[in-house]
Amino acid sequence: MRHSGVLRAAATVLHISQPVDGGVARVVVDLATAQAAAGTDVHVACPREGFLPRALAAAGIRVHPWEATRSPGPRLRAETRDLKRVIDAAAPALVHAHSAKAGLAARLALRGSIPTVFQPHAWSFEAVGGPTGLLARLWERHAARWTTRTVCVSEAELATGRRAGVTGPCSVVPNGVDTARFAPEGHGPARVPLVVCVGRLCRQKGQDVLLRAWPAVAARVPEARLVLVGDGPDAARLRERAGPRVAFVGAAADAAPWYRAADVVVLPSRWEGMALAPLEAMACGRPVVVTDVDGARESLPRDHRPHALVPPEDPEALARALIALLRDGALRDALGRRGRLHVLDHHDARRAAAAIDAVYGELLGTAPTERRECTTT
Repeated sequence: MRHSGVLRAAATVLHISQPVDGGVARVVVDLATAQAAAGTDVHVACPREGFLPRALAAAGIRVHPWEATRSPGPRLRAETRDLKRVIDAAAPALVHAHSAKAGLAARLALRGSIPTVFQPHAWSFEAVGGPTGLLARLWERHAARWTTRTVCVSEAELATGRRAGVTGPCSVVPNGVDTARFAPEGHGPARVPLVVCVGRLCRQKGQDVLLRAWPAVAARVPEARLVLVGDGPDAARLRERAGPRVAFVGAAADAAPWYRAADVVVLPSRWEGMALAPLEAMACGRPVVVTDVDGARESLPRDHRPHALVPPEDPEALARALIALLRDGALRDALGRRGRLHVLDHHDARRAAAAIDAVYGELLGTAPTERRECTTT
């Protein structure tokens, strides 16, 4: 996947990521492979196990093992020390830390000593409440002094950071997907009405809300089936709650066949920066139903919003939207075609990679780019 890079060929970029699965990992793989194809010397630090290191190795990207848990814990000091050794060995011109844990360890290790990009992929303080949430907000405010540029994946994510008091230079680069890999070809919609939800089985993705909505859908569209694609910490609890005509198929190495088989793809998240699954589904020509969290409105064509956007934590509204689409094939087809065009125009992974390279170019003094001061409002 080539794009027009603006980095000097000799520049070394080190991506740091924990998690190693899910949407963040897919973003890192797409970005690292695009940058490597454009001539950048790309390295990635991440744990040894999971989708991310396997996909990077297959793409010929150099991976530096960094053993770190997904959440902060008693090993944070050792993890930060280990990461500093990785950074010293890679000797990058710029570090790009993805998600909260990598952003925490990288900024503690570097403290602004080299250009540091932080991409939250949804703010950590949205995931927790009470004292832990307050500590997360305080950390992000403090760490802004060691962040050369914060990259948000949506204007809404940027606004959430501003409201939390996160300051400093920011850029917005919407998520992109591989529109060749995710394309409306191969499998067609299923013989029975099929709703598919692709995502990590965890509180963030809201599958519990979907299971509460499903009996109402099944009552109105009795032949409909629901498939949950993914794995995660809530798998056992969700299986206990699931009723008839609901299937759990585990994590999929390639979700594209599931998107193509679906009549509707649903993601009832409680929070996001800008979710990848709806973009991938639209790229495959399928209609989506998503919750109105950060990035959702920006990821949808305007004419999709009345049909595709529902409040979070609202199983009744979710059921109504799914029922309406399952019972209207012409509308599904029209939304699918329009969604594909929208992703091609606004959310191609090559566009996202080029925008990130423009940010790097400014920070390394090779190109100008757009930035904004993240100040509280």
